[in-house]
Amino acid sequence: MNDTRDNGLNTSMELAARNIVARLHAAGFQALFAGGCVRDKLRGVPPKDFDIATDARPEQVQALFKRTVAVGAHFGVVVVLEGGWQFEVATFRADGAYLDGRRPESVRFTTAREDAERRDFTVNGLFYDPLREETLDYVGGRADLEKKILRAIGEPAARFAEDKLRLLRAVRFAAALEFEIEAKTWEAVRAMAAQITSVSAERIRDELVKIFTAPTRLRGFDLLDASGLLRVVLPELDACKGCAQPPQFHPEGDVFVHTRLMLSLLPTVQTVSVPLVFSVLLHDIGKPPTFAVDPTGRIRFNGHEHVGARMTERVLERLRFSRAEIDATVVAVEQHMAFKDVPHMRVATLKRMLARPTIEDEMELHRVDCAGSHGMLDNYEFLRAKQEEFANAPLIPKPFINGRDLIALGLRPGPVFSEILDAAQTRQLEGAFADRDAALAWLCAAYGADSEKKRG
Repeated sequence: MNDTRDNGLNTSMELAARNIVARLHAAGFQALFAGGCVRDKLRGVPPKDFDIATDARPEQVQALFKRTVAVGAHFGVVVVLEGGWQFEVATFRADGAYLDGRRPESVRFTTAREDAERRDFTVNGLFYDPLREETLDYVGGRADLEKKILRAIGEPAARFAEDKLRLLRAVRFAAALEFEIEAKTWEAVRAMAAQITSVSAERIRDELVKIFTAPTRLRGFDLLDASGLLRVVLPELDACKGCAQPPQFHPEGDVFVHTRLMLSLLPTVQTVSVPLVFSVLLHDIGKPPTFAVDPTGRIRFNGHEHVGARMTERVLERLRFSRAEIDATVVAVEQHMAFKDVPHMRVATLKRMLARPTIEDEMELHRVDCAGSHGMLDNYEFLRAKQEEFANAPLIPKPFINGRDLIALGLRPGPVFSEILDAAQTRQLEGAFADRDAALAWLCAAYGADSEKKRG
């Protein structure tokens, strides 16, 4: 490996990591960069973090560094705070039996070679000595890296049996690295896909988020599908296969094909939010249960957006997403059919729609929904034009009328208050009131003492 100062990838984070290695060396210990950071540096990609492996025991690491957190001392892991960064410093270890399909029941501290041999994939089993500028490869990871192959270390089925999450990690790494999965490793993934259910929902969620928010999300989707993992972790999406759609609106094919096409149309050069990508994946899962053919022979999915919204909420709750992510995704799914009506909406309705905090994700969902079917973007362009038209003033200004005004008029608080305030806001949004005085005049005329509309 070349010195990173020669290839422009040096960072303050790496300098801090090198300082930790140097201090461990000075104290008589072996210390190496480990895992993903070595893989990425060999690929010429700046690492996102640096993990350090050493023969120093956790208590020895803590004695050497003033600022540490023993996050997993039982497994030999200590976090060292250095130069404003956090680094995991782990003692070389060999794992005992994996009885829960997640973590070993015990560990023993050992050598770098044995530590490499207990890791998941060969390209993640590399070490690098930054002081000697030497790569240590005990598992054939460098050759696989050059060939762009993802291969389990040792017997694939045994590696996956130890931690079933590695099934999803195989997909994620193959997609993100744009590597092919080695034949025996792939065979084991497919054979063991159903066992992913033994992994906690939170860990599955985190892997899915990493797969689908990455620029390589389409390859991740295809590998999840081909491996059989998709029908286990997202059966509602897998059920969209073979669900036919009206060809005049969906010449691309069934619901599953449409969803995949939408996924391919999302941006790959900017961050894509969790609600956006999961609303793309789940926006039409309500179609299979609402599929019907009317007397004219036309396929219908009446109310599929409402059914899909309820299903989406259950899916995301099952995967333990945050409440904010669930709510934002459900809104996008629930509202995605409303975009067909925007040219006919009242100004107030449009302004309320454009004022939703989720509108940018909703707009992108609508764009790829259209681009991935009939190709007509008229309504998308209409809304973009309206955003420009409304840009010079707040979409939802401070209301001219409030509940105190209604009480002052002699109205009793109750459900009628929200009806009146909503009507007043609609008129305000549409420019019917020039100011508060005009709004109060309308209120008195419509709901004053002599008005037949006055209710309590």
